Amino acid sequence: MSLAVIQMVTQADVRANLAEAGRLLAQAAANGAGLAVLPENFAAMGHSDMPALARAEALGQGPILPWLKRTARDLRLWIVAGTLPLPPDGQPQGKPNACSLLIDEHGEQVARYDKLHLFDVDVQDERGRYRESDDYAPGHELVLADTPFGRLGMTVCYDLRFPELYTALRLAGAELISAPAAFTALTGAAHWQMLIRARAIETQCYVLAAAQGGEHPGGRMTYGHAAIIDPWGRVLHELEQGPGVLLARRDSAGQGNIRQRMPVTGHRRFSVPRIVAGTQE
Repeated sequence: MSLAVIQMVTQADVRANLAEAGRLLAQAAANGAGLAVLPENFAAMGHSDMPALARAEALGQGPILPWLKRTARDLRLWIVAGTLPLPPDGQPQGKPNACSLLIDEHGEQVARYDKLHLFDVDVQDERGRYRESDDYAPGHELVLADTPFGRLGMTVCYDLRFPELYTALRLAGAELISAPAAFTALTGAAHWQMLIRARAIETQCYVLAAAQGGEHPGGRMTYGHAAIIDPWGRVLHELEQGPGVLLARRDSAGQGNIRQRMPVTGHRRFSVPRIVAGTQE
């Protein structure tokens, strides 16, 4: 079965965004996808109260989690749900995390990754200042999950600038890496493709780089260029702007051959901690 990467132009209306995501996921499933990655903030961009949205989801009163589980079940599709706001586990009143959830084909949550690196930067665009930590708390754990399509390491957007995270995922056995994102137009034009290709090359993994690509509330512009990158760093498919679906098959034999011919993991001359779900080895 194929791997799918989805690009969206998400707005503030959660239910309208879910309807659009559902349309794109159905398109992916109809074309043979078994695993699909939604972009960062797929359910809301520019929403006025992310903590309230997170609390409603945690209490079972929000629209996003039931929709995710139902859609995965109905389409018989594994879904990486880009990011959505959820309170820290066991702390329903806390500042939410930006969570990437892995839902299996039966609608069950298999993994939760809380975005580690928050986008607190100054960018020379019309907005100028981004402070993700105003709305979210950072995560603390690396997360991998076994899927029928390969072992998946989970990352989000700004994580791409921290290669040690990807090295740790590779050492823990990652074969696929999800990277849902909402890069700004300016930083995306400068760095997006270089980063996703570099992360694929150094880990010898498929990188599934879902993206936001267009104009959002408040005039925010995202770069788009969702892509699927193979373990040799080749761009298999790419979409510049606007909503759409990209599909590719994982060549596990070819991936194994790349790793055998260039055994970079065995050549490493320094130690990298193996950190998975909060434990160090």
